[in-house]
Amino acid sequence: MNAVTSLPRDVALGLYRTLYLARRCEEVIVRIYPDDEMKTPMHMSMGQEAVSVGICKALAGNGDVIASYRSHATYLAHTEDHRSFFGELHGRTNGTADGKSGSMHLADIPKGMLGASGIVGAGIPVALGAAFANKQQSPGRVVAVFFGDGAVDEGAFWESLNIACAMGLPVMFVCEDNDLAVHTRVSDRRGYSSLPDVVRRYNCMVLEDESNDVEAIYRLGRYAIEQMMSQKTPAFLNIRTYRYLEHCGTAPDTDAPYRKAAEDAFWKGRDCVAMQRKRLLEGGVPESEIVKMERAIDADIEVSVAAANQAPHPGQDLLYRGVFHEAS
Repeated sequence: MNAVTSLPRDVALGLYRTLYLARRCEEVIVRIYPDDEMKTPMHMSMGQEAVSVGICKALAGNGDVIASYRSHATYLAHTEDHRSFFGELHGRTNGTADGKSGSMHLADIPKGMLGASGIVGAGIPVALGAAFANKQQSPGRVVAVFFGDGAVDEGAFWESLNIACAMGLPVMFVCEDNDLAVHTRVSDRRGYSSLPDVVRRYNCMVLEDESNDVEAIYRLGRYAIEQMMSQKTPAFLNIRTYRYLEHCGTAPDTDAPYRKAAEDAFWKGRDCVAMQRKRLLEGGVPESEIVKMERAIDADIEVSVAAANQAPHPGQDLLYRGVFHEAS
């Protein structure tokens, strides 16, 4: 990894700002979750934020996003709206869905965050519909759908990949590949050795990354979008990454049998937030400027948590709102 950024200063700083925002939001969740004010299970993104941040920033406001149930980093990277984020996690009316959806179903349709799903792989076919609509109505706009490598074991992935390739849909399949489907390793659940090699047999651009480096992933996303537009094909990005915490919950589980101490140490040595901060410092950004930005984000997050605790819970009048499309 080249320590000094070659991106414009504002882009490099923006990537770090969003990485730090996603990381700090989850660190706050870890701190306050035991208070039992957040009535939702948590699937934490800590450790793999670079995937969401790099790809969402590569979209540059000209794309739609669909997340998996591990949706925190994707939602925050695409919207940067921590106020509604914490409102939803607390089950309050200032949340993304009036407090009714929780952590696994975050959405902000006007901003292009089309949703997340607690069902493994469920967002992948939905991405095809959004991509088809964009192809007809908004040429040049793409859809990025995020999913773990466990979702690739679902038939919905292969059917969607086939249709996207046959129709030339502007959809970017982003596999957050941490080698795990909950606790099961790839070697124990697949009858083939290389997922990218299989996908290459389709009419689909395939790109890979193993760096956990937000700038490398950002560049990969920008290149994928450019090629998708020129070649009129979908893209599949297999990005190796690693989650720090348990599959569901806010605690580390590095003592669990499915975890490997050497793997944990390797990926934490490539921590995406620390790498980007170090790069900025080595590139000449004053630490005082970085610290000022970090402290401002910290303060804003605490305001959002306080607002969530003060907002009301949804009442019966909101029970059926959002169940069906409402013209108003």
